[in-house]
Amino acid sequence: MGSIVIFAPSPVLTVTVEDLEGTADIHLHAGGQGVWQARMLTALGASVTMCGVFSGETGRIVRHLIADEGVHVLSVEGQGNGGAYIHDRRDGGRKVVAESPGDKLSRHELDELYGLTIKAGMDAGTVILSGAAREDAVPADVYRRLAADLRTAGCRVITDLAGERLTASLAGGLAVVKIADDELVESGRATSSSPADIVEAMRKLNEEGAETVIVTRAHLPSLLLDEGEVSEIHMPEMQSVDTSGAGDSLTAGVAATLSDGGSMHEAVVLGTAAGALNVTRHGLGTGEAAAIHKLSSLVKVVPFEGEAEADQSQQISPDELAQKIRKQ
Repeated sequence: MGSIVIFAPSPVLTVTVEDLEGTADIHLHAGGQGVWQARMLTALGASVTMCGVFSGETGRIVRHLIADEGVHVLSVEGQGNGGAYIHDRRDGGRKVVAESPGDKLSRHELDELYGLTIKAGMDAGTVILSGAAREDAVPADVYRRLAADLRTAGCRVITDLAGERLTASLAGGLAVVKIADDELVESGRATSSSPADIVEAMRKLNEEGAETVIVTRAHLPSLLLDEGEVSEIHMPEMQSVDTSGAGDSLTAGVAATLSDGGSMHEAVVLGTAAGALNVTRHGLGTGEAAAIHKLSSLVKVVPFEGEAEADQSQQISPDELAQKIRKQ
């Protein structure tokens, strides 16, 4: 796999409490969108550099946790407090015990982070712009400038953003935009989640500056707009443990493949398999490369046929899925 840089403005410390035979099983990890993308990229064998601001006690811990996972960290020493959350999963769901998004980044922190990202991006050639836990942590215009400057420097820029961050990034120009259908609707970019409305929104994103658009639709086939053509991406539905991190895993698989010289078709196939495997696990952005590559043989990319959704008779059960994988 190739090299990828992740712009991760403010990673967070995550504390998750699980149940282990009636006792509290406490897990401490680095978290946030950029971290989950980096984790899957590393699992797929890519060389990953993360550029971020690490502030306060939580920031110092998070920086070491990320480095321990094999990610090269280019850090800015923040002066405020980093973000963190505590979630209780002992009943099978996610109960929020406490959350703190951290402080806004200062102008000096942003300037230093910007320079680190430009230099590292030019060295790697592929950059993912990820969001921050706090909506106002980074001014949206920073995303526009980063996208534009990285593109000028010859980098491939990929995002999984929404709202003002997405709009700003589009103005700078993007190679790939990944977004969920509900985010398109909530932001007003699509009037509904119907296939026709989603495709119309995808074409508008293309006009605004995205060369390729990928829209995930929960249990329905994802949609791909590439070189003017719309396709559906079919993957047998897996038994879900936690859907969090699936979209970030998809983005990571796409970035890993493109950075390694693969085609967009190959990228969405691997990304879809990575996202599908991730929902079967408790860890966000996790999965074994061998299993992901095995699952990718079950991903089908077919032409989009308008309003008609996928034939439900083509969906297979988990038992049938396991049998197919064993036969590969």
